[in-house]
Amino acid sequence: MSTQAKKGEWVQIHNTVLSPEERPANLPEETKQVPLEMWVKGFLIDEQAKVGDQVEIETVIGRKVRGELVRVSPGYKHDFGVPPTELLSIGKELRARMKEVGYGDE
Repeated sequence: MSTQAKKGEWVQIHNTVLSPEERPANLPEETKQVPLEMWVKGFLIDEQAKVGDQVEIETVIGRKVRGELVRVSPGYKHDFGVPPTELLSIGKELRARMKEVGYGDE
């Protein structure tokens, strides 16, 4: 993984939006104890930078954001976690019930 980027390269930045002390009092206790953080992906505006530098990026919708460069050429790694057992059979059960009442038999 590269640690240096040039203008126009796809990168990811990080910012601490609010420290724990700055967070609202009405949040759950475990939430108040950690900072509110932001990670944003976009195209590097600066001529060049290395991981750890403060940089400016432009997002795909044209928003300009400053933050610490944390990744060059980041991918997308996300999922929806482990599915709740109760939801795994819902589609099959719904189709069976719809068939029972004659829905979709046209």
